[in-house]
Amino acid sequence: MKLDGFGILVEDMAVMIRFYRDVLGFEIKEDENALNVFLEKDGTLFFLYRRTDFEKMTGQSYSYVTGLNGHYEIALSVSNYAEVE
Repeated sequence: MKLDGFGILVEDMAVMIRFYRDVLGFEIKEDENALNVFLEKDGTLFFLYRRTDFEKMTGQSYSYVTGLNGHYEIALSVSNYAEVE
């Protein structure tokens, strides 16, 4: 198994883009109104998804901790997805 990447489900995309770009030094080509942002750092893929867009994409509603801008999703690469189920 290999860590492929992880996603951050964000409430305020503009704030998170500025943080990852300006504070942590990620190169981000998308603007602050982007629906999804894909970043790569040291071989690991980072995804920023707006919470509402992620819910539309998955067809589900989720609960989030109040007062935090981001929740996390970890993506692991496995050789056989059927075995995970």
